[in-house]
Amino acid sequence: MIWLKIYQTPLKLMDRSIDILAFGAHPDDVELGCGGTIVKEVKLGKSVGIIDLTRGELGTRGTPEIRDQESANAAKVMGINFRENLGFKDGFFKNDESHQIEVIKIIRKYKPKIVLCNAKDDRHIDHPKGANLISDSCFLSGLKKVKTKYNGINQEQHRPLNVYHYIQWKNSSPDFLVDISGYETEKMNAIKCYSSQFYDPSSKEPETLISKKNFLDMIYNRSSDLGRLIGVEHAEGFTSNRVIATNSLNDLI
Repeated sequence: MIWLKIYQTPLKLMDRSIDILAFGAHPDDVELGCGGTIVKEVKLGKSVGIIDLTRGELGTRGTPEIRDQESANAAKVMGINFRENLGFKDGFFKNDESHQIEVIKIIRKYKPKIVLCNAKDDRHIDHPKGANLISDSCFLSGLKKVKTKYNGINQEQHRPLNVYHYIQWKNSSPDFLVDISGYETEKMNAIKCYSSQFYDPSSKEPETLISKKNFLDMIYNRSSDLGRLIGVEHAEGFTSNRVIATNSLNDLI
């Protein structure tokens, strides 16, 4: 496993809890699934980081090095605080103890209040694997008797308040929606940073399902359609492992 620091702002976060930590099995998963939500939360003053589990080295197009740079560029577009890559094996990482321990180290390092991660049911096998790995690791991270060290220092247990799964290839039924109206353009700009993966009429690379022009149209149209359901221009959907609650009916839109 190779742990790569892809991008970081000058802001120091080591002494406090981060608001949102988003995980993706591959670079671009987060942008596609919840990029608008992340941009919005950053603009609202929240601290946000992204952890990619793999470098996407099994992808038909591009190289790990190209995708490293693309993910750094996308991080800048979204304005997040940091991005790291755990260097797990694309396609072959597992939801087992060794991988869980590495994820737990990250959770305890940044102490997120909210974790966002892959869809629980999806076309790509890494997406549900990643969803279960992150969800299970969040639970285990809260157990005092699970011991981890970071830079030689014992870590304290930490369990995020909430774990939410963004929607990916399959049109899963969301448990709740986030209004991203006004942020959809920045979301699409972040996605387009991955020029090796998506539509490029000048590319000599083999065509894939996601490199077709209609794929990016689908991503944009999905947010428009989800927005329609709640009377706004654009929205992103999430599922939750537990019942969603609110302090007041006035907090609902």
